[in-house]
Amino acid sequence: MITLEALGKNFGSTHAVKNLTVNINPGTVTGFLGPNGAGKSTTMRMILGLDAPTSGQALVGGVRYDQLCYPMRTVGAHITGTAGHPGQTPHTFLKSLVQSNRLAGTRAAEVLAEAGLQRVAHKRIGGFSLGMRQRLGIAAALLGDPQILILDEPMNGLDAEGIAWIRQLMKTRAANGGTIFVSSHLMSEVQQVADQLILIGRGELIAQAPTEKLIKEFTTQMVTVRSPQAAALAESLARSGAQITTGGEGQLQISGLSLQEVGAVAFRQGYELHELSLMRGSLESAYNQLTRDTVEFSSESAGKVMSK
Repeated sequence: MITLEALGKNFGSTHAVKNLTVNINPGTVTGFLGPNGAGKSTTMRMILGLDAPTSGQALVGGVRYDQLCYPMRTVGAHITGTAGHPGQTPHTFLKSLVQSNRLAGTRAAEVLAEAGLQRVAHKRIGGFSLGMRQRLGIAAALLGDPQILILDEPMNGLDAEGIAWIRQLMKTRAANGGTIFVSSHLMSEVQQVADQLILIGRGELIAQAPTEKLIKEFTTQMVTVRSPQAAALAESLARSGAQITTGGEGQLQISGLSLQEVGAVAFRQGYELHELSLMRGSLESAYNQLTRDTVEFSSESAGKVMSK
């Protein structure tokens, strides 16, 4: 478990993180979301002891990170986007971490294979693509087989196969009781993998909730119907309390009624249906609604700056 207790960080007069109190629980993948400059990376750095809190504290497994004797056995982290010196090879980089943390000598080869890097284990890191460096950083995070993983934008630079790999890695580790704390701007990927969400803006907590609950509460689900009797069906649905938008070719977009309720109205009235489908709300829509007042840089504001 990761516990943040009234965590705060100031840089001069700037409050990067303000009184953040949350629990990141084992057995779940927790997505950490917020606009650029919201304080996500600063929060992760404080958890890992890379930045000292101005107030409050961050605990991993009940203690501060700097109190862990062999931290890689408890927490695996990849938050910088780079791993190792350009002149090193993945093998030498990981071997040095194995030795400094007194891990099993086989771990370097094992995580290189898990990350799909065994064929480049003895090539210099300086020639790696961004995706390969991401894989190496995640491999390093896995070295100590930790119960806690902290990953900042782990999908950045990965191809489709790499994204599928990291997605499955996080799900499997959470299913085995691990604590996975991941930040990403790829909303569709977060929606697929995260059980819980923490949203912050301007350093403050906006929301903490299960992913599906948050999407349901802050988006509108639409039912789509196509029928040759669309006009008559629309009248019947309106009498049942639906809000309806008409489209071409007998299509109706319906809110205010569930898919089952729309189907029941059509069945009772004997209307022929060519389509009856549900368009669920997206995490991106919920996120945009929740963070719209905390975005520091938007397209509109950027346009105003450029026009001056």
